Amino acid sequence: MEIIQPRFTKAAILRSLNQPLIVDKVELPEKLETGQVLVKVHVSGICGSQIGEIKGVKGEDPFLPHLMGHEGCATVIDVGPGVQFVSKDDLVVLHWREGQGIRSKTPIYKWNNEKVNAGWVTTFNSYAVVSENRCTPIPKNTDKEIAALFGCAITTGFGVIQNNANLKIGESVVIFGAGGIAVDLHDNRLDLAAKLNATHVINGSREDSFSKIKEILGGNKLDVFVDNTGLPNVIEKGYKLLNKNGRLILVGVPIKGSEISINSLPLHFGKKITGSHGGECIPYEDIPRLLNLMNQGIFSAKELITARYSLNNINNAIDAMINGSTSGRIIINL
Repeated sequence: MEIIQPRFTKAAILRSLNQPLIVDKVELPEKLETGQVLVKVHVSGICGSQIGEIKGVKGEDPFLPHLMGHEGCATVIDVGPGVQFVSKDDLVVLHWREGQGIRSKTPIYKWNNEKVNAGWVTTFNSYAVVSENRCTPIPKNTDKEIAALFGCAITTGFGVIQNNANLKIGESVVIFGAGGIAVDLHDNRLDLAAKLNATHVINGSREDSFSKIKEILGGNKLDVFVDNTGLPNVIEKGYKLLNKNGRLILVGVPIKGSEISINSLPLHFGKKITGSHGGECIPYEDIPRLLNLMNQGIFSAKELITARYSLNNINNAIDAMINGSTSGRIIINL
C-alpha cells in the first residue's frame, strides 16, 4: 500500500474535557490498513453526542486527546486492502452506526509528535481515515449538506419514531427536546418544530410543561414520550403520562451516575421503556430509502439546517448549540 497522500489535515482536537476544541494541523497515518478508507470530508454536522463528549457526561475519557464528529458527507480518496463496498471517487455519507463492510482498526494520528486517537469515523477533520462500515455510497448529485445529516440526525429521527416507538397514525407523541407536541427551552427551536408540523409547542422555561401537556391531552393518556434530555425528572414524569400500552423512548444520554425512580408494575402489563441506539437504523438500507423518500417530496430536510460555520469557528458553533441561539442543525464546512 502506498503512503497516504495528503500527509496532513486540519482537525478539531478534544485535548481536555470541558475545554474548547483545538483546531490545528495533524499528521495522517502513513498507510491504510485492512478495511480503512481515506476520505475528503466536505461537511459535518454537530450532534448532542459531541457536546456530551466535551462535557464528559459518561465519565473520564481514557482516549484523550482524540478527534471528533460522527455525521458527514465525504468523497473517497483511496481504499485499503479488503474494501469492497466503497470505491475511489464515491460520494459517501459518514455515519456512526455500523453499515456494510469491514470494521477496521481505528486510526492513530500525530499532533506535534503526540498520539491522537480517533474512532471508526471522525468528521471534524478535512481528511479522515475511517472504517469501511462507516461509509454508505450515495448518488454524486446529492446535496452534501443534507447528505451529512443522514449520518445521524435524519436516520436517528426516523428510527426513533419507526423502529423504537412504532408510532401509528392517530397516536399522540410528546418530544422533549423539540420535535407531535414539542417541548423545549428556546423559542427559536419551537418555531422550527412548528414549521415542521408540530401540532403544539411548549416553552418549558416559561410554563409548567407537564401541566400544559395534560391540558392538551384533555384527560387522555399519552401513547409515546420521547426524551432527548437525559434528565431523570423529565423521564420519570414522562413515564407517568403514558397510557397502559404507552412507550417511553430514551434518546438523550444521562450524566454518569444518574438514576430514575419509577413504578415498574405497569411494565408487566404493556407499558414499555426503550433505550434508543441511533434509532436502530441500518445505514446501507435506511440511507438510500430515506434519500429516495426525500427526493420524492415525502419530506424535506433543508429546513433542519439553520447555521453554518467554518472548522476554524467550531467552538462558536458548539457554544451556539449549548446556549440555544441556533434552532436546528449546524453545518461545519471543511
